[in-house]
Amino acid sequence: MKSSISGYPLKITGFTFLFALSMLLVSCGDDHYIPKPRGYFRINLPAHKYQTFDTIFPYKFEYPEYSKITFDEYTRSGPFWLNIEYPGYKGKIHLSYKTVGQTNLNNLIEDSRTMVYKHIPKATGIKESIVTDPQSKVFGTVYFIEGRDVASPFQFYVTDSTHHFLRGALYFYTAPNNDSLQPVIDFIIDDIDHLIGTLEWKDI
Repeated sequence: MKSSISGYPLKITGFTFLFALSMLLVSCGDDHYIPKPRGYFRINLPAHKYQTFDTIFPYKFEYPEYSKITFDEYTRSGPFWLNIEYPGYKGKIHLSYKTVGQTNLNNLIEDSRTMVYKHIPKATGIKESIVTDPQSKVFGTVYFIEGRDVASPFQFYVTDSTHHFLRGALYFYTAPNNDSLQPVIDFIIDDIDHLIGTLEWKDI
């Protein structure tokens, strides 16, 4: 008795069997799997808008409207230290100020460089770029510290070489994962670039 499906006779001929077997073998061949890059949540960033920080401090600059100036325990180390906080992104730019006349300029520069290169164990690379603005008397170096797990991906120092020395470092309050934070890092670096570009020293 012939088997049937929905009343139609079911016949498996030798050709049909071989064809089905060959298709099965082809489908079981090695697949060349290409892993997809890791994805991260989209981060919405505002348009860059700035306001002026101009107080009794010996320097002034423009900082983002979507950030805020705060003072913390670090202020005890220097009266003109501050933080530019980014509450929406759990980050901050920490600024520390020193008077060049009180400490040797070369020592301050070397201390800043040492703070950067402490990140070498976690860094995949450190890039330096020179800052030179003779008109505003702003000279210094910025450091791009590359690496997924570095605690501070960007640092800098600027000085007029005679009286003022300002050092900055970008930090986040979350566990380091700079791959996912990269859009925010790049965004804040643009703000730092604007800060340095609008920096003005005051008489002391």
